[in-house]
Amino acid sequence: MKNHKLIALLISLAAPLLAGAVGGAVTYSHITSWYAELAKPVFSPPNWVFGPVWTMLYILMGVALYLVWTAPKSKKYNKTKAMQAFWVQLALNVLWSVVFFGLQSPWLGVIAILALLIAILLTVQLFQPISKKAAYLLAPYALWVSFATILNTAVASLN
Repeated sequence: MKNHKLIALLISLAAPLLAGAVGGAVTYSHITSWYAELAKPVFSPPNWVFGPVWTMLYILMGVALYLVWTAPKSKKYNKTKAMQAFWVQLALNVLWSVVFFGLQSPWLGVIAILALLIAILLTVQLFQPISKKAAYLLAPYALWVSFATILNTAVASLN
């Protein structure tokens, strides 16, 4: 692997994992206190599920970013726009943790997660012509955030 591709891979993996660490830091202290006291729907997964799922999703996001970043340039697609969409959705990912857990606001969380879901779907759409594999790698993320949107909305409604 060429040196610049190795650097691209490391940055591509590190960025989502770092975003996850920031979101996790905001979330962690509220899991056993504020979040534990909220009414949750029957389909709410146990808390231990979230860490492994998000870790895997962040790794998949990183690999997808790497595939787009290192794809050859072409007039058929806009890599810059695709990567900008990726960074926007990653920022919205962190923002959701800050809003939902940090501000303890489930309804603002609904707004943030809807924006996140839209940004993810746009990212998938922009990644697809560059790398079908990258778009497919984001599919589990889109599905999980779709589920999380339903869960967030249910928590907000119950509380």
